[in-house]
Amino acid sequence: MTDTLREQVRDRYAAAARAASDSSCGCGSKDSDSCCGDECCQPSTDGDFGQALYSSEERGELPEPAVLASLGCGNPTAVAELREGETVLDLGSGGGIDVILSAKRVGPTGRAYGLDMTDEMLELARKNAAEAGVTNVEFLKGLIEDVPLPAESVDVVISNCVINLSTEKPKVLAEIARVLKPGGRVGVSDVVAEDHLSPDQRAERGSYFGCIAGTLSTSEYEAGLRAVGLIDVSVTFTHAVADGMHGAIIKAAKRVD
Repeated sequence: MTDTLREQVRDRYAAAARAASDSSCGCGSKDSDSCCGDECCQPSTDGDFGQALYSSEERGELPEPAVLASLGCGNPTAVAELREGETVLDLGSGGGIDVILSAKRVGPTGRAYGLDMTDEMLELARKNAAEAGVTNVEFLKGLIEDVPLPAESVDVVISNCVINLSTEKPKVLAEIARVLKPGGRVGVSDVVAEDHLSPDQRAERGSYFGCIAGTLSTSEYEAGLRAVGLIDVSVTFTHAVADGMHGAIIKAAKRVD
């Protein structure tokens, strides 16, 4: 099931990357449904997902394909409180929108890594970064359950509506804790369910591809982050995306021993 679902997600996001490379397509364009399918793109049209969650100033800093490829449910760079000189890791970096914005925030003395499993998204992200003129970036191919970076190597981990796509979320959370430096922090946007909804009820509200079926509840997210040793955990709802389901900001930190 894990491998099958992962390949289905990969195929869907590969299609979204190809669509965003076409200026007449992409999520948020008038032809998005015909270009990359209704489930990966339709949420962006109502302001709950995608480019609408970024300010006009932020969108102005980015190449159009990076904006069109945005499939997220939040704006993690707006909540991660990035600082000059920091190293940032974006899990599931897609077309590179959050990596590019992060690279600009941390400046030339900092670094922004993007991790994605989809070749088409990585190719698009590298093109977008080059067009944006940011050089303090590196895009890595890999799985968010097995991050190809050393332990204690990043100051901040961000992610935008990707952790819910994993069927092995405890591994993802463990990897976040592993790569964070002591004192490092988490600033993630994700879809989160209210605690009263069962997994079956969540699945009734949408698919994995639509970032709904695989969601954790508030208490599950909080418990999962604490289980891997993170502290100062919080889950804050920002906007409703379905009945009992919300876009949310998830924060945590790694203890300084």
